[in-house]
Amino acid sequence: MTGTDWGALGLNLACCAVAMGSMFLVTFAVAVRRGLHRVVDIAWGLAFAVVATLTWLLSAGHGDDGRRLLVAAATAVWGLRLAAHIARRSRGHGEDPRYSALLDKARGNRTRYALRTVHLTQACLVWLISLPVQAASYSSRPLGAPALCGMALWALGLGFEAVGDDQLARFKRDPAHRGRIMDRGLWAWTRHPNYFGDSLVWWGLYLLACTAWQPALMVLLSPVLMTLLLTVGSGKRLLEKHMADRPGYAEYAARTSGFLPRPPRRAATARRTGTG
Repeated sequence: MTGTDWGALGLNLACCAVAMGSMFLVTFAVAVRRGLHRVVDIAWGLAFAVVATLTWLLSAGHGDDGRRLLVAAATAVWGLRLAAHIARRSRGHGEDPRYSALLDKARGNRTRYALRTVHLTQACLVWLISLPVQAASYSSRPLGAPALCGMALWALGLGFEAVGDDQLARFKRDPAHRGRIMDRGLWAWTRHPNYFGDSLVWWGLYLLACTAWQPALMVLLSPVLMTLLLTVGSGKRLLEKHMADRPGYAEYAARTSGFLPRPPRRAATARRTGTG
């Protein structure tokens, strides 16, 4: 016995797939109307909150109430904070250079290309990455040590991400820092504290779904996929490509870890070893 109601979970997976498809079609319509596909970044965080809320409602009577509430609340808090942060950050700005570069590769109709490669792709990714949220909600097993460890990891990740975002926002608000590289606070320990925090959040949520080997194996793709997206996918790799020509960035990259936090290298050591 795994303690998981697999039939009810299957229905939940189907409902969340339909919800994500519908939500990102609406997001696509808004993006086309505004001429800004960057709105999908706000929808990204909101979509996880939608999955968490829908799953919490559908799983009533099928899973442990404590686990259901915990995983839904943790996911919604993370998703809503991220959506609010991105909405504030993007206010008054034009299209994200990442999406402009992507759509420049379109062969044929750019709007249909954006629908496939930006909006529907993200709908699929949300569904896949949210697997631990859905699976955890259908386990009848009470909370135990893995869940407590997962929440500790989630809290550490959320804190790391939120503090990093706040430090960067305050740095950018100071006109004296215009054109300079943020290399203070958490940004002195890793070039991407927000991405590192994101990764911890999803490994923490994964532990909440580890009630037996079957669900643990089933949802392992989620934190692995999120970590890969942040490090070699559309996160770290594209951002660093965009930042590469900034004055001082090469020196910053040479002394600062690319992902996992560690004390910054001394200048002489950085020159010998190159980027982190």
